[in-house]
Amino acid sequence: MKKLIASFCMLAALSCNSGGEEEFKKAENAQEAGTQFIRASLDGDYDKAAFYLLKDSTNLLLFEKQQANYKQLSSKEKSQYKSAAIRPVAITSENDSTVQYNYYHTSNPADTTTLRIVRRQDSWLVDLKSVIKM
Repeated sequence: MKKLIASFCMLAALSCNSGGEEEFKKAENAQEAGTQFIRASLDGDYDKAAFYLLKDSTNLLLFEKQQANYKQLSSKEKSQYKSAAIRPVAITSENDSTVQYNYYHTSNPADTTTLRIVRRQDSWLVDLKSVIKM
């Protein structure tokens, strides 16, 4: 029940954002959306990362968990993430509205992650559910 309430609160907070998202530019393609989301996440800029997130209840819960994990990192680990480079391994189109973005970042080169980037209306957005399906 607490998770359900938390997800609704998070959804309300993200949807009622007082114009902060307007400063971010829509991604022109899936690679840009993925890169912007990853970079913002590594930098701890979760307002920007949220702009590139597909907002549904599962993604919001996963995003909240990702933020909590980041907050628990040491200052040294956060610094390493901020200085990390994003290295795409493969960017593969499934169809005209879904792309698999496989990457690693230089602070943890042994950990390769695949994100699904989807086009909804005129926006490319990250679907975090793809991470838990792997």
